[in-house]
Amino acid sequence: MNGWRPASLARLLLAGGLIAVIGVTLLVVGAGRPGHIATAAIGGVSTSPPTPATASSPATPIVTPTASPVPVSAGPFAGYLMIADHGNGRILIVDPAGRIHWQFPGPGSLSPGQHFSADDAFLSPDGKTIMANEEERQVIVRIDIATRRIIWEYGHFDVLGSRPGYLHTPDDAYPLANGDVIVADIGNCRVIQISPAKEIVHQWGQAGVCVDHPPQTYGYPNGDTPLPDGGLLITEIQGSRIVRLDGLGNVLFDVHVPVSYPSDAQLDANGDILVVDYANPGAILKVDQTGKVLWRYSPRSGPGRLDHPSLAITLPNGLIAVNDDFRHRVVIIDPQTNRIVWQYGHTDRHGTAAGYLFTPDGIDLIPPDVAATL
Repeated sequence: MNGWRPASLARLLLAGGLIAVIGVTLLVVGAGRPGHIATAAIGGVSTSPPTPATASSPATPIVTPTASPVPVSAGPFAGYLMIADHGNGRILIVDPAGRIHWQFPGPGSLSPGQHFSADDAFLSPDGKTIMANEEERQVIVRIDIATRRIIWEYGHFDVLGSRPGYLHTPDDAYPLANGDVIVADIGNCRVIQISPAKEIVHQWGQAGVCVDHPPQTYGYPNGDTPLPDGGLLITEIQGSRIVRLDGLGNVLFDVHVPVSYPSDAQLDANGDILVVDYANPGAILKVDQTGKVLWRYSPRSGPGRLDHPSLAITLPNGLIAVNDDFRHRVVIIDPQTNRIVWQYGHTDRHGTAAGYLFTPDGIDLIPPDVAATL
């Protein structure tokens, strides 16, 4: 899930440019079945977020978040949804009714003068911590859910680098069961696995070699989804390619996807690829392992249009959740009808008040057993 978009590859390498965009809004919609923000342009397309709309949002019920002692299982998903609300510098965990059950930072979470702006956030396998990447700040952090404190970090705040201990535009920091973290180090054109002792224990790609030639090199990887077989699904911005590696690092497939800017590909239960096009209008695609398009959601206008979506996930019931960054919302889409059946956020309106988001850039599903402990 990222909004990283170099004006040109040469300019990126020379200037260390990076761009991430994320935002925040809250609302529940419809019926139906189941840092600072940088700007740049490629091909004349600006990545600046739109000015907050003055027109009213579509007529959809707005839910005011309130405290609730138990998770809500009725609705388009069971458990909770975690949202990295980048523009507001926070992480929210909400239930299907739109109620906020957990938020970071809280009182005392940060030291005086310390800032936080997560692009993505993922729950650890044990359900006790959250890994978040601060893409614009060159650091990744682990947050203890119980204390709302940062208990581990890697990288040097606001300093780019490729030497041990440094990152260049980190994206999608996934926590592993053994305590390690896998992160896409975009500007360094590599994916690295980092131990709790802050040692790089594995690296895919070569720092500074930004070409699609897996498994040796990768072209600006912005996605690094761990797979159940121990392998990885790597998303490459350059060439719009998706690469699947097995647990030994062998290439199982390397396919082109028909999008202008692929972001954070995921593998579904059938082995098909779900990927978004980080563009305006944006799109969500499901393709098979040859790159053949099986499904596409890409309205070009109206309430269903996406503006720079950066991550889509398939929910257990088959619905698709996606963060629609520049429209300041998270939506759930029924792929059978291509209708939005749930929404958190006010379309085209950002804010900090209850029920609002500001460039949401990351989502993760919190299962009911973990949700019950929050």
